[in-house]
Amino acid sequence: MSKRAVRSVSIIGCGFVADLYMRSFAKHPDIAVTQVYDQDPVRLATFANHWNLHATDSIARLLNNLPAGSLILNLTNPRAHFEVSQACLDAGHHVYSEKPLALKMQEAQALYDLAKGKNLLLASAPCSILGESAQTLAKAIRDNVCGQVRLIYADLDDGFIPQAPYRNWVSESGALWPAQDEFSVGCTIEHAGYYLVWLVGIFGSVRRIVAASAETIPEKPGGSAPDFATATLFFDNGLTARLTCSITASHDHRIRMFGDTGVLQVRNAWDNTAPVRFHRRIAFRRRLVEHPIGRRIRIAGPTHPKVKRWGAAAMNFALGPAEMLDALNEQRPCRLSADLALHLNEVTLAIQNAGNSGAAQDMKTHCEPIPAMVWST
Repeated sequence: MSKRAVRSVSIIGCGFVADLYMRSFAKHPDIAVTQVYDQDPVRLATFANHWNLHATDSIARLLNNLPAGSLILNLTNPRAHFEVSQACLDAGHHVYSEKPLALKMQEAQALYDLAKGKNLLLASAPCSILGESAQTLAKAIRDNVCGQVRLIYADLDDGFIPQAPYRNWVSESGALWPAQDEFSVGCTIEHAGYYLVWLVGIFGSVRRIVAASAETIPEKPGGSAPDFATATLFFDNGLTARLTCSITASHDHRIRMFGDTGVLQVRNAWDNTAPVRFHRRIAFRRRLVEHPIGRRIRIAGPTHPKVKRWGAAAMNFALGPAEMLDALNEQRPCRLSADLALHLNEVTLAIQNAGNSGAAQDMKTHCEPIPAMVWST
């Protein structure tokens, strides 16, 4: 088999998450990071020196250095996502953005329209729907392992984060965990996508949301955003799901799909190799119970490059950019489409902004389920 040609990406934003991407790109030797930029010159120099990368002194120079149709990763803080992505699209480049696509829906729509008008790819994190656990779960549903799925519970509770030693959380190149961004933007915008992308990727569009959100810990440093949100999601296909996010309740990252014959469960959204288990429902001594251990569901054969656990996550952050590069090379639609990015943005903002009086909102955006990865079929 011939060696794959090296493809290139550039990075804007060299903070905490950028190191996680670099660890992941190390597992993809056919992808090279050619340029990096950060508005903080000290952070830029430190990051570039640590990973032996070429630093540019402005976004304009980075954009001008690239051939038309290059792929740029927007890893800036959430408040800069719209402006930076817009500049990259205006310059004629494809964009992969960290979540969210934008903090305002009208800005996300503007990016969508700009990308569509220029025939450019636009995608947003998270890309974990392309990972082994999510694809295994999707295959189990296609294979009718639990019968028809009737209801889904998805939890993204991270523990009482304001009391965690987050000031000691430092990335490989020395960037501090962005506590102020996390607290001021809110855990729903930061984290809901990890299971929303699974749900939408497997089942398609959310039709309606009934949600509520609240700030349960107003003493967070720099934080004024909701730190708890819960939503009931009604999908176009008739399915119902409940999603909860918080940085207050005890750590719980389970997703459970309740079907006619039992429960499909994954316990960790942030691990590409987290086991998918089927807990068969049985009658035992006049009681209805679920098997306590469950049968592990696996995909036969190799899947994708794995990244060792670092901090709370064992995720390959490069799966999204790799999918975009593959789609461009193969001249096919990208699984991480602009439709998906826009829909996830609308759903996430609807949950985040619901407030303590609750809100019911019909979604205006739509997207189709994501085609299965070739190795998971």
